[in-house]
Amino acid sequence: MDTDVVARAFVEHYYSTFDTNRAGLASLYQDNSMLTFEGQKVQGAQNIVTKLTSLPFQQCQHSITTIDSQPSVHPNSIIVFVSGNLQLAGEQHALKFSQMFHLLQTPQNSYYVLNDIFRLNYA
Repeated sequence: MDTDVVARAFVEHYYSTFDTNRAGLASLYQDNSMLTFEGQKVQGAQNIVTKLTSLPFQQCQHSITTIDSQPSVHPNSIIVFVSGNLQLAGEQHALKFSQMFHLLQTPQNSYYVLNDIFRLNYA
């Protein structure tokens, strides 16, 4: 397993889906998944999607700066760390963000997000 290839494919899919159809992210999470969004913890696929779809902006565009990945101690799992910019519709300046994903492989050889931590980076 090449963690960089899996991480890049996951990141492209995740942010493309986030930017166009946040509700479509539901398939990437399971009931044991946990999101920490700006310090607020949310568990379970439905609760995570509810949180993401209720954010106070409707349109955005992610621009990825870096993607780092490592194999995890769990068999066939990957830690992915992303940094980039988030451009909100109608805003002049982009926001800088960091996000960490812990991906676990399913029996069907796809991946789901076990852990997801998101933070805006303020200068």
